Amino acid sequence: MLVKKFVPCIYLYNCHAVRRLNDLSVVETDPLRLVHLYNENNADGLIVFDMSQGDAEHEEALEMLREICSAAEMEVTGAGNVNRLEDVKKLLYAGCRRAVLDYTKESNIALTKEASQRFGRDKLLASGSSADVFAENRELLETYVSGLILLTPHQIRETESAISLPFVVEVNQVALNKLMEIFAYENVCGVTGNTINDNYRDILVLKNLCKENGILVETFEAALQWEDLQKNPDGLIPVIVQDCRTGEVLMMAYMNEEAYGQTLRTGRMTYFSRSRRQLWLKGETSGHFQYLKSLTADCDKDTLLAKVSQVGAACHTGSRSCFFHEIVKKPEEEAANPLQVFEEVFDVIKDRKIHPKEGSYTNYLFDKGIDKILKKLGEEATEIVIAAKNPGAGEVKYEISDFLYHMMVLMAEKDITWEEITAELANR
Repeated sequence: MLVKKFVPCIYLYNCHAVRRLNDLSVVETDPLRLVHLYNENNADGLIVFDMSQGDAEHEEALEMLREICSAAEMEVTGAGNVNRLEDVKKLLYAGCRRAVLDYTKESNIALTKEASQRFGRDKLLASGSSADVFAENRELLETYVSGLILLTPHQIRETESAISLPFVVEVNQVALNKLMEIFAYENVCGVTGNTINDNYRDILVLKNLCKENGILVETFEAALQWEDLQKNPDGLIPVIVQDCRTGEVLMMAYMNEEAYGQTLRTGRMTYFSRSRRQLWLKGETSGHFQYLKSLTADCDKDTLLAKVSQVGAACHTGSRSCFFHEIVKKPEEEAANPLQVFEEVFDVIKDRKIHPKEGSYTNYLFDKGIDKILKKLGEEATEIVIAAKNPGAGEVKYEISDFLYHMMVLMAEKDITWEEITAELANR
């Protein structure tokens, strides 16, 4: 049985969210505000339809799409403005988990095989409003794409008969109880459109309704119930909170039974405040929410480890982590975390840019400007190639280190962070 998903969408036009594909009425001037609302209400995914016209508008839309992908706690699918293979690449490189080929356009149908072979079947969806088009291209679709977006609810039965792929249905106006009927179709894996956009606050309620009707939806299903855990004398259990991306320990707090249940139900970390004797939704006042990615109990089941996606700072002081009072440290015995090393070197380079130091080679590069930085980067890349022709890896190691240093100077010059680089690599 397919998991049924509630997938809001953003119809992006002139970097605003408009009503729908054929209605340019502005519903939100800041699409990122919508993203945060969908994050907070347990949306299962997000589809962004790029409705821009012309190259300049398209580039602006792609920049907005990058920001949307960065802010979204769910998978983002990019649709619209695909005319050639390069456009598929731009959507994926912007951070979209999948790109959509528009099957109302012959040029997109012709792109299917090449795009699939280049980026992978799992990176492609096809959209359309006619089951006949899907039927005509059934073999192509079932070989080279992973799913469909059906742009009308009136062709569900015909689409399910025409092709075996799972599909999301765009529904712009339907009573919420009718969603249960739509989800009853075997190949329907989700609903998008204004029916979800307008009712995003009810997603949790709708998921519970689905579960009551035997419909499989995305929720956290706990392997351990509250009574399976070992509580302290106050009836609480400590929770260590860790950044899911970097592994950094962010904070420690406590849960009671209600906080445990609410965390699993909403996907946002909720604790019990011992001083205030009440529940505490992390980020409720600051906006620095923690989105739960995994929850694990230790061997004695008396401590929990939560891996989260942290928005902003975890500490009330404004620090990223609550653990910043260093007591003792033996650096020579500490294993180097590669990303931490990159970040530490990069921090020095960025500091040199802001606070120049006399005699600094880094400041010499910044003073000479982008052309000098690029020249040095090119020279170091050539040095790697030359070193690689020699026996042994030692020389290559040193040349790669030189290259990475100059690359970080370029990153600082262009205001690019390691987080953006690692996110880009992960998306590929």
